[in-house]
Amino acid sequence: MINIAIFVSGSGSNCENIIRHFKNHDDVRVALVLSNRPDAYALVRAETLGVPTEVLAKADFADENTLCTLLKRYEIDFIVLAGFLLMVPTFLIKQYNRRMLNIHPALLPKYGGKGMYGRHIHEAVKNNRETETGITIHYVSEVCDGGEIVFQATTPISSDDTPDDIAAAVHRLEHQYYPVIIEKTIRECF
Repeated sequence: MINIAIFVSGSGSNCENIIRHFKNHDDVRVALVLSNRPDAYALVRAETLGVPTEVLAKADFADENTLCTLLKRYEIDFIVLAGFLLMVPTFLIKQYNRRMLNIHPALLPKYGGKGMYGRHIHEAVKNNRETETGITIHYVSEVCDGGEIVFQATTPISSDDTPDDIAAAVHRLEHQYYPVIIEKTIRECF
């Protein structure tokens, strides 16, 4: 059995979608949902679906012994970031090389990097009069949103779309593709 940890900071709709995707899977299971925020609603979603949760403060995420000991306890083979807003420490990127995916709510390399998350991205897309946006699933690297791209999907947007409309379209893509690409990537890894 391949054990996944999902790192979260927010509401967790992608987290819930991933858990549901792997709920009765023969080879893969979500073994842990880990957050840097005790008030992240993703933790409630995970607990409701019977997945163990843990919370680590920002300093503990940066501590190799603390973080790696926790992941070892849950026998984590693969890490998925789903709305996780901390930079992943270098030691973890090296330990989980090509076994850690992130999803970004834009078509990288556009609208990536520090400060580009959530509504900030959708407002930038709107302000720049883009005619399409989408998602990028990529390996995690030491460069914020700079890891090798695994998959992208696009959606058209119109000049009438609000940032909320854009966000909704992007969420539909995230829910449609992220679990499938995670599964495909895991099959290629193991």
